[in-house]
Amino acid sequence: MSMKKSFIFLVAFFVTLLLKAQISENNLRVSISYLASDSLKGRKPGTVGDSLSAFYIRAKFKEYGAIPILDHGFQRFPVITDIIAGKNNILKINDKILKINEDFVPAPFSSNDTIEENIAFVGYGYNIKQDTITWNDYESIDVNAKWVLLFDGKPENAEKDVFNKYSKIRTKVLLAKDKGAKGILIISEKTGQNQPFKITFDKTVSDAGVPVIYISWQTAEKIMKENKLNLSELKATLSKNMNPVSKVLKTSVYGVTDLVQIKSPTHNVVAMIEGSDSILKNEYIVIGAHYDHLGMGGKDSGSRMPDTIAVHNGADDNASGVAGILELTRLFAELPTKPKRTLIFVAFSGEEMGLLGSKQFVKEPPVPLKAIKAMFNFDMLGRMKNENPKLSVGGTGTSIETDSIIKLFDINLPFTVSKSPEGYGPSDHASFYKNDIPVFFFCSGLHEDYHTPFDDVEKINFPQEVNLLEFSYKIINAVANTTKPLTFKEAGSKEESTSRGYKVSMGIIPDIVGSGDKGLAVDGVKKGSPAEAGGLKKGDIITAINGLQVTNIYDYMTRLNTLKAGQIIDVEVLREGNKEILKVKL
Repeated sequence: MSMKKSFIFLVAFFVTLLLKAQISENNLRVSISYLASDSLKGRKPGTVGDSLSAFYIRAKFKEYGAIPILDHGFQRFPVITDIIAGKNNILKINDKILKINEDFVPAPFSSNDTIEENIAFVGYGYNIKQDTITWNDYESIDVNAKWVLLFDGKPENAEKDVFNKYSKIRTKVLLAKDKGAKGILIISEKTGQNQPFKITFDKTVSDAGVPVIYISWQTAEKIMKENKLNLSELKATLSKNMNPVSKVLKTSVYGVTDLVQIKSPTHNVVAMIEGSDSILKNEYIVIGAHYDHLGMGGKDSGSRMPDTIAVHNGADDNASGVAGILELTRLFAELPTKPKRTLIFVAFSGEEMGLLGSKQFVKEPPVPLKAIKAMFNFDMLGRMKNENPKLSVGGTGTSIETDSIIKLFDINLPFTVSKSPEGYGPSDHASFYKNDIPVFFFCSGLHEDYHTPFDDVEKINFPQEVNLLEFSYKIINAVANTTKPLTFKEAGSKEESTSRGYKVSMGIIPDIVGSGDKGLAVDGVKKGSPAEAGGLKKGDIITAINGLQVTNIYDYMTRLNTLKAGQIIDVEVLREGNKEILKVKL
């Protein structure tokens, strides 16, 4: 008998020992109704609603018979929930002190610093040489050790897609910094009618490495008037001719930027059901779902209705998944003979902010990471359509045995199972796949209420969520009881989606959260990639590409955008505190 057939036989044998799964629709309704209630205000990490959700989940784990682990069931970690202006922000132009929030405001990604220098106006701050467009605002001007003044956005008649990537403010700031600018002043037209500035936290943790300040249109007009220039005319000329009108100005600017990151505590909620086999209980199956959502919505919250401030209840995303793993906890805890392997149930926080909870879990796992033999992720289980119902199962290519297991239970189901082999995806299982752990990702699909205030409990398809969970229960039980663990297989890229649309890729997995501002940490290297061939390793910190500084993911992606396939580049890294320079052929 082949190994694969033997595996299937063992799975089928354990299926015969299964008690009939009886998911409680009422339990699902109770948990989703609470987690998606207005009183929790959208379960944003670091809020009271976030904490109340965590305590509820922990109480349910205990009630159903799972044992809380780590710190009484909590894995605590901080999240940056906001960035605010400190008390020391100053902008003084020729000795005239301006008003914060009215005349200027520091950008949320500004560094904290004090600069006093003259200004160089550089139009839109472009250096474009692509297709039929050649536009370099820096070609005839020295901006070294100066403030650079530039327009936000792009010219009015610039419809070509090429302008979009060069018009991103991070790209403009990095270019000015490369040219030697000490600080950047950005002209904001959005405040042209005396509208106040507002600092909006865009989930960006790393700063630009230089002071970056938004100034009002009126403030910029006064600067230009002092230099006998007309701001509106300059803008019109740029839009019409698409040629530089850069000038060094006589105006002196004294600026102090002072931003304060607001950090708040949040928690993963973790509980365990110990395995029944004396040996296999030291191997683990993780069953997880994220419990955080978007809070009250708003700009840069992830809401698809960013102009609407309202409770985003997230009944489907992802109260439905949390209610699901709570029911699975109850079923496995009630078994007279527990599965051979130990089950770890995790409700993750911070998923909507960049998979923060699952990244924290694999960074500081409660058990050896290599002992985790599979991860089951449940995200949005409650909106399966009644007409042509489908269940999406992702990660089916991440082990040799997964397809065979699913086929055993894909019989007479009230929905069609749609399989996707890729291990990477926009949810918490990605953190495990990046660490060579087979994953299963269950989802009933997106819908028009996704990431809006209308994702409410009244729209949950409870009967189909019951069916979905009973199906997944059988698969989990099978994986937890086989004599041999699943055999991991790479299925698709482990890279973050930030590389999409770029001409080249090095093949690294960037650690966006843990990098800080000293460089871009490498969280993994794709097999067969240019990065692997060039000698990059997990744990390296990329500090420069071709001698140009890299302090964060934005710098890295901007540098990448200037490179071509086949090009050999110098990549400077810090490895265990030592500087190394690697040659990488793209």
